[in-house]
Amino acid sequence: MAHAIILMNLGTPAEPTPRAVRQFLRDFLSDPRVVEIPRPVWQLILNLFVLPLRPARIAPAYREIWNRGLDGEAVTGSPITFYTQRQVELLQQRLDATAEPRFPGEGAQESGGQNSLVAYAMTYGAPSLADTVARLQKQGASRFVVLPLYPQYSATTTGAIYDQVAKIIRASRNVPDISVVHDYWSHPLYIEALANSVREHREKYGAAEKLLMSFHGIPKANIRKGDPYYQQCCGTAERLAAALALPRDQWEITFQSRFGKAEWLQPYTDRTLVEWGQAGVASVDVICPAFSADCLETLEEIAVENRANFIDAGGSEYRYIPALNAREDHLAAIEAIVRERMPAGFSQ
Repeated sequence: MAHAIILMNLGTPAEPTPRAVRQFLRDFLSDPRVVEIPRPVWQLILNLFVLPLRPARIAPAYREIWNRGLDGEAVTGSPITFYTQRQVELLQQRLDATAEPRFPGEGAQESGGQNSLVAYAMTYGAPSLADTVARLQKQGASRFVVLPLYPQYSATTTGAIYDQVAKIIRASRNVPDISVVHDYWSHPLYIEALANSVREHREKYGAAEKLLMSFHGIPKANIRKGDPYYQQCCGTAERLAAALALPRDQWEITFQSRFGKAEWLQPYTDRTLVEWGQAGVASVDVICPAFSADCLETLEEIAVENRANFIDAGGSEYRYIPALNAREDHLAAIEAIVRERMPAGFSQ
């Protein structure tokens, strides 16, 4: 019986058009895990204001990143899908390469590694988790490890994946054995991969005056209700700074991508960069430790929009450090995390 690993990310529009963006936003913003405003009120806002107006504004940004990667890297289609697919391919290769034959004399085609099927799913858009589980079951999978590619847990991200797993369970007569990785923000190999990415960036470009660790933001009210996301982001930042031996005055943690009028986690990334530019900070490196793959939020909001904020405010040099994407050390971390959830027979 095969053991399946499913890597899960947020998702993306099927194409960079207003129509596709509208469908993606409808699915994403209709999830009560994402927006906790009372449903009747939010549905009114969503259908009267957000969906008629926002897709046309966002679609050009998606077109800018479509088929494009950082530093000239060739990317096909949406970057988040491209990098997630690459992570699946490389993880499958790693599991296959280290697998031992079940019985003496068996070749690689019958190895334990071949019994470890790796796939991906998206929380919103295609392929869905339900469809992916069903497809893998047809291939013989009976046990599943779902790894949300969010190092820090939030109800708005990983919590939504748990909801989808629960829906699959409720709809199943023969309930599949599904294990979900809650978080991995403190995993030593994840921190090591982040630190390596910063070191390699500095070897190539030199060290900036400040290292800004920018995380995706969520409403501050979510933290008051018990979401551990803020504490885990701070823990990640502190571990990364320690791994790099950075004095406290050389790094900062901020939060990006607020939406609506509610108060979100602070300090805000855009305002911090403006303040630094105005205060005479000449150079900044920015890393986004909450993102396992580059996407619209990193490639457009961080790499382009916030660069303009900093330069316009008086800064001179602004460099974005790419997400871990398909780095070898990132794949080593992912492999270690999923192996911890796999049965003993698949541990080697």
